[in-house]
Amino acid sequence: MEHSTFIYVNQLKTFSPWNEYCKVVLLADIKLNDQTSIELLFTRYIYLHLNIDGYVLGVSISQSIFEEHPEFSSQFLNDLEMMQLLLMYVDDITNFCQLFAAEFEYVLGYHPTVYFEAAEQYWEKQIIEVQSNAPQ
Repeated sequence: MEHSTFIYVNQLKTFSPWNEYCKVVLLADIKLNDQTSIELLFTRYIYLHLNIDGYVLGVSISQSIFEEHPEFSSQFLNDLEMMQLLLMYVDDITNFCQLFAAEFEYVLGYHPTVYFEAAEQYWEKQIIEVQSNAPQ
């Protein structure tokens, strides 16, 4: 696979709290340079962080998204907060990832539409379970 603008293998230590191997761009602003060239702008983004085995460590969000959501504790989210954020942006993420459908399928095994339809149901179920088991 040629160099990707969708998948970034870490070359240097990042600011994330995880020991990630790579990150996948789930959402970013885009600029169409011509009919075939997309430039990613990172004023508003969501990254999915994976370890070397492909295990999801969490997501990181841009400062602009973080400022819109004071309910989140930091720009690095995992577990319940990650699922809540992803549910908020699932339509935007799905539409963005369709621009890179072949790469997305290569990394995650499914077309973005299929993946996020299933993921949305799973995240909703997980959130409901956590909330129903929370102390009252």
